[in-house]
Amino acid sequence: MTDIEIAKSVKPQPIEKVARSLGLKTNDLLFYGENVAKIKNVPTKKIRNGKLVLVTAMNSTKAGIGKTTLSIGIADALKMLGEKVCLALREPSLGPVFGVKGGATGGGYSQVIPMEDINLHFTGDFHAIAAANNLLCAYVDNHIFQGNELCVDEHNIFIKRCLDINERELRSIKINGQGRETGFVITAASEVMAILSVSKDIEDLKNRLGNILVALDKNGKPLFARDFKVHEAMAILLKDAIKPNLVQTLKGTPALIHCGPFANIAHGCNSIIATETALRLADYTITEAGFGVDLGAEKFLDYKCRLLNKVPDAVVLVVTLKAIKLHGETENPKQTEEDKIVAGSQNVMHHYKVLTEQFGLNAIIALNKHASDKDNEINLLKQVLKPVEIVECEAWLKGGEGAIDLASKIRQITDQKYHFKFVYDLNSTVEEKVNNIVKKVYGGKCASFSLKAKEKLAIINKLGLSGLPIIIAKTQFSLTDNKNIVGAPKGFEIEVTDIEPHTGAGYITVICGNMMLLPGLNKTPAGNNMHIDKEGKIEGLF
Repeated sequence: MTDIEIAKSVKPQPIEKVARSLGLKTNDLLFYGENVAKIKNVPTKKIRNGKLVLVTAMNSTKAGIGKTTLSIGIADALKMLGEKVCLALREPSLGPVFGVKGGATGGGYSQVIPMEDINLHFTGDFHAIAAANNLLCAYVDNHIFQGNELCVDEHNIFIKRCLDINERELRSIKINGQGRETGFVITAASEVMAILSVSKDIEDLKNRLGNILVALDKNGKPLFARDFKVHEAMAILLKDAIKPNLVQTLKGTPALIHCGPFANIAHGCNSIIATETALRLADYTITEAGFGVDLGAEKFLDYKCRLLNKVPDAVVLVVTLKAIKLHGETENPKQTEEDKIVAGSQNVMHHYKVLTEQFGLNAIIALNKHASDKDNEINLLKQVLKPVEIVECEAWLKGGEGAIDLASKIRQITDQKYHFKFVYDLNSTVEEKVNNIVKKVYGGKCASFSLKAKEKLAIINKLGLSGLPIIIAKTQFSLTDNKNIVGAPKGFEIEVTDIEPHTGAGYITVICGNMMLLPGLNKTPAGNNMHIDKEGKIEGLF
């Protein structure tokens, strides 16, 4: 059966029952039908001191690597072992859903439901984020049109509009009679998305929205969203979006799905509110960070953990034989599948050592096993990676039962001590922080900065913003900024092409290589294979 057929074959529990398993009451919920609710009364009292488990991965293939599927399988497995557990995941973006990567609700027998609603409009959070972002842009343009009392320098406007669809033609556009150049980013890359992800309550949200650096005036003075008196209106649009969404797995395990910044162009983590809520209500919180350790996990650890005041008690590093072979491929025509596994395992070990040696955390390597995987290849991988242990996992095929061994290992290592350390010091310069990430996380030599990036650096330093954390935007397919370089290369250089200060979210985005903040559709989009019948039944959504 397909993912959507499997999801439709399961009758979900009433969402009130799922909420009760976390200690929530009916009046704590804002209902969106029978199977979805927002938590309107987020607990503030520290009820529990739950263990936090982060799921990350090696550099993946174009189709992903199965982190969400394994996250869901782990949660169901821990529940089967008698633990009180809650998932904290990101919301899917319509861009990948109708593009090439698909949705973000897991797969097979490890899914969150209702999968089609979650993968589509869900509770409208993304639409609210886009509306708030675009309202800010409209206010700024209207202010200029109405006389420009604040003397906005039209050549130094930093904000862009957004939409939740892959649309490469809107990356660069010209507006107004003067033909001012601007563009769109995908909603997941917008600063409003990032702000919602890290805001702890409505007051924090308003302050962060007001702190968005919009532009410079003609004297070089910074202008913020609050100067345009728009941040309260933006917060009103986000009044429900700030509330975390409660759904369930196929096995009835509670899942909080909230916010969805991409990890290759944003910080790649679900909301602070959802993660903190899960930690307060459950003994184990299972969360994920997008793409590999070099992207989502680094940002989770160096950025989100500073705000969360909590670091993972265990990290699961997801690998697949397909991805390992991809990162072991060479141009040698005589190369065997075994050769690819031996060579590709270097990518796995690079990520593992970043977690354990650079960040000082306890980590497990989990093999997301596929039906086509051969036993001799699995055994070879285990031999190559010794003494590091690999735990096989079949969450897609068997659900929680296929992740029992992994869940048992997680319970063991979450009780072990760790010696966490950040990769960079916030007091370092922007250049020092970027170079620390390049050297310690990517395995590179250094970063070079384009003229455009240096000009932005000058503005950042002049405004006193250099103490902010760094969010690097680069390809997810390689440790470098070139998607075609696989494996675990050393001594390479990362090219910084642009830098964007995001003062509301509290970080600086460093754009590397030819990374685009608005993806395009592939030649054959996933939407081509989707169908809906006269009764509203959807097929082809995954």
